[in-house]
Amino acid sequence: MTPFNRKTLVVILGGGQGNRLYPLTKMRSKPAVPLAGRYRLIDVPVSNCLHSGLERIFVLTQFNSASLNQHIARTYHFDSFSNGFVEILAAHQTVASNEWFQGTADAVRKVYSHIGHQEWEQILILSGDHLYRMDYVEFLQYHLEKKADISVCACAVNETGAGEFGLLKVDGTGKIYEFLEKPNAEQRKPFKVDTSHFGLPHDEAKKRPYLGSMGIYIFNRDIMERVLFENPSLYDFGKHVIPASLKNFNVYTFLSKDYWQDIGTIRAFFEANLSLCQPHPPFQLFHPSRPIYTRQRHLAGSSIIDSQISNCIINDGCLIKQSVLKNSIIGLRSYINTGAYVEGSLLLGADYYNEEGTPKKKRIGIGPNSKIVNAIIDKNAHIGSNVIIENKKKLKDYDDPEERFYIRDGIVVIVKNAYIPDNMVI
Repeated sequence: MTPFNRKTLVVILGGGQGNRLYPLTKMRSKPAVPLAGRYRLIDVPVSNCLHSGLERIFVLTQFNSASLNQHIARTYHFDSFSNGFVEILAAHQTVASNEWFQGTADAVRKVYSHIGHQEWEQILILSGDHLYRMDYVEFLQYHLEKKADISVCACAVNETGAGEFGLLKVDGTGKIYEFLEKPNAEQRKPFKVDTSHFGLPHDEAKKRPYLGSMGIYIFNRDIMERVLFENPSLYDFGKHVIPASLKNFNVYTFLSKDYWQDIGTIRAFFEANLSLCQPHPPFQLFHPSRPIYTRQRHLAGSSIIDSQISNCIINDGCLIKQSVLKNSIIGLRSYINTGAYVEGSLLLGADYYNEEGTPKKKRIGIGPNSKIVNAIIDKNAHIGSNVIIENKKKLKDYDDPEERFYIRDGIVVIVKNAYIPDNMVI
């Protein structure tokens, strides 16, 4: 527990429909999307909060929130001597408004009646679709040392990724004097800086010459209330609130030098997950003192029979028979049958086991002699025998008319609960 817990409230933004992660968000909200075959995306910011001694956490969402509600309720429990909580605030109609959240700032505005009565001096705003490990106490201390009204956490980004960020211009003290959300190539030229001045090694600074907002903010209470209610047309923190605040408030940037990855698209999600299989991954799941917390399922250890496995993460409760697995993540309760070949793929596992006598079409898992390459297999999918999933036609995007699978950025995504019949080729 830190002194900041009594003074700081945390709000995690769950996002909207999650179109960029579709079809993984077809049946669940973005924060509930599985990560590394074991966790959920929401577990990352919540775990960071708990390791930072921050235990008063609201999660804002408005689409497909049932599975997220279940996960939060089953995972995060605090004893009766703590004032800690992790609570879902879903969009809802009120006398004052019958609209959905119109943006990140509007989401906080619409639920303010629930968070305004809490005791806090600063509010920490986080996103629910990033992979990183961070001690928020350092950020909060920086905010107080600078006597900032608003602080924006930033990272150094390269030319290729700069167009996906809100870019910052800062003075020698770290105060932000210009902010532009997702600029084009011409617009971002004036934002190029020598990031070695912020502590990056010179070689690294040359590769990453921009300061990009990570979507992590601290607001003092009085400032938050002013920016939310003096101008209700400011819907989004990045697009509207931060740029509009630069003239009137002290807005500072805090540079994070550690690994951070936005996993809000299928490609980014896929690559971030598979990077965890590397011998020296950029993000370490095996952290000795700051693990990612998630729901405890009390599953048996995985059973692996006469199989060849290299550079894989095998989660609990799996049964793998005489198969070849390479550079892949195998999720909880995965069943992989004889002769299967899986490479460069993400299997999200299953919510339950097959029972004896389960009809063939309802049996979940990977069938005999099936081949899966460069794919995401969502939960509870049935992949029949002799199936080939490797995007043989090299399609970039495709929607299956029967909605069993989609191709996004060249990656085949088999939807949750899908049935892929024997001998099918995708």
